Amino acid sequence: MRSVNDWFGSYSADHQNPVNRLIHWICVPAILWAVIAFLWLIPVPASIGRPGLWCGLVMVGALAFYWRLSRPLGAAMFAAFVLLALLTEFLFRRLGSNDLFWVAVAVFAVAWVGQFIGHLIEGRRPSFFTDLQYLLIGPAWLMGKLMRRVGLAY
Repeated sequence: MRSVNDWFGSYSADHQNPVNRLIHWICVPAILWAVIAFLWLIPVPASIGRPGLWCGLVMVGALAFYWRLSRPLGAAMFAAFVLLALLTEFLFRRLGSNDLFWVAVAVFAVAWVGQFIGHLIEGRRPSFFTDLQYLLIGPAWLMGKLMRRVGLAY
């Protein structure tokens, strides 16, 4: 398995333009939240759990990936997942499943358009075109940058 520094170095090479980086700071978290919302909305039989169960299970899988890369990064991503899950639960209760679905669709679509505009400006194709694991690296790359800004090593 590649090291966290290898992943981040490779991802950074495709994200040099400051406008593209700014777009990523907005769009990557938005896409992550939208995916969490979609997973939250997958029906769960009452006999085995409640809404959000499938999302939680997928989060555990993603966190295992992050934890293997770096324990501090895994812990930080855990905190981000908890915050995004709390937001999703709040919106689920407030909006209901149908409206939450449409909000997530809109956020997802607008954020992906933003991502592709950023890569058009960058002049490089998105990293996940070469390896789908980069879909997990994008949020971690931003978290790593945030951790460095506050003086935490990943």
